[in-house]
Amino acid sequence: MNEIMLIILANGLVNNVVLARFLGLCSFMGVTNKIGSAIGMSLATTFVITVSCFIGWIIDHWILVPLDLEYLRLLTFIMLIASLVQLTELFVAKQSPELYRTLGIYLPLITTNCAVLGVALLVIQEQLNLIQSLFFGFSSALGYSLVMVLFSGLRERLDRSQLPGLFAGKPINFITAGILALSFAGFGGLAG
Repeated sequence: MNEIMLIILANGLVNNVVLARFLGLCSFMGVTNKIGSAIGMSLATTFVITVSCFIGWIIDHWILVPLDLEYLRLLTFIMLIASLVQLTELFVAKQSPELYRTLGIYLPLITTNCAVLGVALLVIQEQLNLIQSLFFGFSSALGYSLVMVLFSGLRERLDRSQLPGLFAGKPINFITAGILALSFAGFGGLAG
């Protein structure tokens, strides 16, 4: 149980997929204009990351490795992720058409979100077992979601603030992202 808690804390805070591994930056900058869209993207991405890690581990360990087909790992994971994104897209379109319109192009782009593929490949690289890989994926997705929602809240607040023209828009977003990354880097000091 301690090992699972360590995986959750390490991936959610210390080795955050966005702020420490620098994966998923496109959606981090693109979908965080409003908290609602950040939450919707986070939920969809959490589902895809968690399930792709779980199913990817099963496919890798039960099919690819026994048949000596490890060279197909990348292609297999991309196909798995694309399938999961299609299912997620259909579900969101049916359940929340407004969220579907808000997320726009970013929802199908979860397929190309390097955070999703990166976490699925990290599960294999770290040589985790099935349960550990499930928690690894879920905690990485929770860390992604936490950062997305925090950053969108900060951006909404900054949009209502009076800023010097030099800092308005993208410059203040990058400065805020840097400060957020520094604050999460502090969690690494607690672990050491």
